[in-house]
Amino acid sequence: INAICQLQRPEFSHTSICNRCHECCGGLRVLYWPQLPNKPDMLNVHLVPHTHDDVGWLKTVDQYYYGDRNDIQHAGVQYILDSVVDQLIKNPDRRFIYVETAFFYRWWKQQSSATQQTVKQLVDEGRLEFVNGGWCMSDEATTHYSAVIDQMTIGLRFLNETFGPCGRPRVAWHIDPFGHAREHASMFAQMGYDGLFFGRLDYQDRAHRMREKEQELLWRASDSLTPPMADLFTGILPNGYNPPEGFCWDQFCDDPPIRDDPDLEDYNVDDVVKRFLAIAKNQATVYKTNHIIMTMGSDFQYENANLWYKNLDKLIHYVNALQAKGSKVNVLYSTPSCYLQELHRANLTWALKTDDFFPYADDAHDFWTGYFTSRPALKRYERISNGNLQVICNQLEVLGGPVSRKGPFGEGDSQTMKKAMAVAQHHDAVSGTEKQHVANDYARKLAEGWQHCQVVVSNSLAGLSSSSAERIYCDNLNVSVCPLTETRSYCSIINNTDPMHLVHVNCTCMCFLNIIHMTKYRKLNICVYVLQFLQVTFDPDTGLLSSLSNLETKQTIKLTQNFYWYNASDGKNMDSSQPSGAYIFRPNSSTPFGISRTAKTETVQTSVVQEVRQWFAPWVSQVVRLYTDSRTLELEWTVGPVPIDDHLGKEVITRLDTSIKTSEIFYTDSNGREVLQRRKDFRPTWQLKQSEPIAGNYYPINSRAFIKDDEDQLTVVTDRSQGGASIQNGSLEIMLHRRLLYDDFRGVGEPLNEISSIFPEGLVVRGRLLLSLDRPPTAADTHRPLAQQVVLQPLLTFTDGELNSNTRLEFSGLQAALPPAVHLLTLTQWDKDKVLLRLEHQFQSWESKRNSKPVTVNLQKLFSTLDVLGASELNLSANQWKDEMSRFDWTPQTDEKPLLKTFEDHSDWEVTLRPMEIRTFLLRVRLR
Repeated sequence: INAICQLQRPEFSHTSICNRCHECCGGLRVLYWPQLPNKPDMLNVHLVPHTHDDVGWLKTVDQYYYGDRNDIQHAGVQYILDSVVDQLIKNPDRRFIYVETAFFYRWWKQQSSATQQTVKQLVDEGRLEFVNGGWCMSDEATTHYSAVIDQMTIGLRFLNETFGPCGRPRVAWHIDPFGHAREHASMFAQMGYDGLFFGRLDYQDRAHRMREKEQELLWRASDSLTPPMADLFTGILPNGYNPPEGFCWDQFCDDPPIRDDPDLEDYNVDDVVKRFLAIAKNQATVYKTNHIIMTMGSDFQYENANLWYKNLDKLIHYVNALQAKGSKVNVLYSTPSCYLQELHRANLTWALKTDDFFPYADDAHDFWTGYFTSRPALKRYERISNGNLQVICNQLEVLGGPVSRKGPFGEGDSQTMKKAMAVAQHHDAVSGTEKQHVANDYARKLAEGWQHCQVVVSNSLAGLSSSSAERIYCDNLNVSVCPLTETRSYCSIINNTDPMHLVHVNCTCMCFLNIIHMTKYRKLNICVYVLQFLQVTFDPDTGLLSSLSNLETKQTIKLTQNFYWYNASDGKNMDSSQPSGAYIFRPNSSTPFGISRTAKTETVQTSVVQEVRQWFAPWVSQVVRLYTDSRTLELEWTVGPVPIDDHLGKEVITRLDTSIKTSEIFYTDSNGREVLQRRKDFRPTWQLKQSEPIAGNYYPINSRAFIKDDEDQLTVVTDRSQGGASIQNGSLEIMLHRRLLYDDFRGVGEPLNEISSIFPEGLVVRGRLLLSLDRPPTAADTHRPLAQQVVLQPLLTFTDGELNSNTRLEFSGLQAALPPAVHLLTLTQWDKDKVLLRLEHQFQSWESKRNSKPVTVNLQKLFSTLDVLGASELNLSANQWKDEMSRFDWTPQTDEKPLLKTFEDHSDWEVTLRPMEIRTFLLRVRLR
């Protein structure tokens, strides 16, 4: 096992060295450690020492790292890593896994070269193993796939460049997220992981899987990618991510240590061993093999690692000593990848799953579906920041060349924004389940990252447009504030209307809408609005929407839209004491309260847009907007401050009631990509006993949801992650805002009641829903690109006055438009002469006659300013060459045989994308 494997790519001078951990054979690496001291005729118990370090939750990222504000929570990550490394050195049998690269990266930079060398040796020997390896452990319900891929790439790149193949994680480890998305599993599979382990599972689902011994399964995470491309072995951990009861030996724990001096009165070895054997044998009855796993650690544990390891050493010694007396239990230090290797060696068939693990409940009235919507302003800011990073900062840094980083407006960088966005993907960040001061810190980091990116954008635009005019960014356009346009009579706007197309527009800054009709609701005379593609009607008595028509397809549906709120439970209920909180959604009633049956209205019309402005209450209003050349209807809602004078928290929704015959079925996206079917009061793999008819039917909506029948499909595209449901036939409801007065006892320790100096009476939130009406066979041709446009929305920058005559008014980074099915997902600087490119096919295999077909793209003919000199394909996370990636093959309990994926590229430069496929390339480029 001491062989050194050196694989080179001459065109990139890339070298991968395997040192003392992986065996080389014929140029191929054996990817796992030598076999551990397992015993095939015994029950092997894999003890996995670990710590779970939230990248912000009750304390900020910085406070957690340094151990600051221990009055909130005692936790200091730097001390955990110090202590673990010290204890690993003392016993070569000991092992430890680490997950969050955001923390490890910071710790690593502060270490001496001697310590770094010691850590590298521990990694090489497999005693310190990285699992997951992303910048954070991301949330799975409220994150967009593009941001997840980015944060994984950042973390894995650091591990790859620091430790080589020995530091490359083989296992995805999502032990704490609150429900699990199919798209995450698909991404992990395409990143080269052999398996995924998680801890949180619906309590009814777990009971079913324990009975059937299906807590370890094969997850087929795509209905478009050819198996086993998106197949991922998935294991459900037995104790969440905590130790078995009675076996926690951290400084925060109260369990007694192992007292092994037989001369002492309180000698307890026999009792400890007896209890441990009982737990191990009981656990073995609900798993399929003679290998079981136990997580020995929890939140921010191992700050004094000596406590854990001293007791674990003793536990292993005394349990295994009984083998001489006939015991058939073997205990060993292990890691998730070592455990997974043994499951693979068992060569069994595994239950197959094709749906996802939402929603998650840990008890009958405790559904974790509130966080789908919690902190809607932060969720929107994260989504805007992702668009600015992906489209504006990253791409302009590449297209503008070196001057973008150091140019007329100073030195800028994209890294600050990338790291801020990566932290924001954490399962207590964009999820909205952190304390208020931590949410503020996430937003502050995003704002700071955008400041760095603005310099990159200004420098790049100066070069591309041949204009050195100062660029002005109106960061408060979300509240209609822009000092330049309010104080100048003339300005210039740069509108990034496409990821690869910039347009300069001269315009007057102060634009006034021509108000042609204004009236109160019962006197609404104009109730039909017709433009080129859509017709909208309003009820003249109520002022509410009444129908929507697609003039191209000659479709019309009844459509009523209004606002409601659910009474949030305060925990004083007969059935349960569970209140609504940041995590939990628990309404007091299954029937929402209507905010108003009518809307006061005002109509506005210009040559490009018609609007109906609606007021439902002092704290709820909306603009229904129809653009001349648009195929979508825009609903711009404003909610807040949510009133709490009645001392009741409120869960505010909008509901669309239609004539579509849905049969209690609706559809949601998974992390912005593939679409899954949802059915009321139903789970595909187990018999649901429904105890919360509203919260138990809520699902995450990351970018879109739709309802349909044979004739009509109504799609709603959201501008942030939100929760939604279809409680009644033909209806779709989306939660917009939450203001709650009680904590839900899941650890955050404060109610979700967002106030600030700007909003002392409560948070006001504004957002948009885009509605499209199509025939079901062609609806995806509309809603797929529409969802991408909302995620990657245009950025407006301004200059003071007119542009000079030498200014280049238009620029396109592409030589030609990409085919409709292809989306340029990633274009970002990798190092001096290389860029990372991801191209994706954005349609599922079944959803479009026109676009669900393979598409071929020529890499050399993509860009207008870049000569592509070399290209090599990587896996999705860009930490391994694609042709070197190998994963375990698993056999599902089905007659299907996995098909190995093949590429049919026409040349070195032409690449073919099949439905839902993402291909990642490292390009060596030269700026023209």
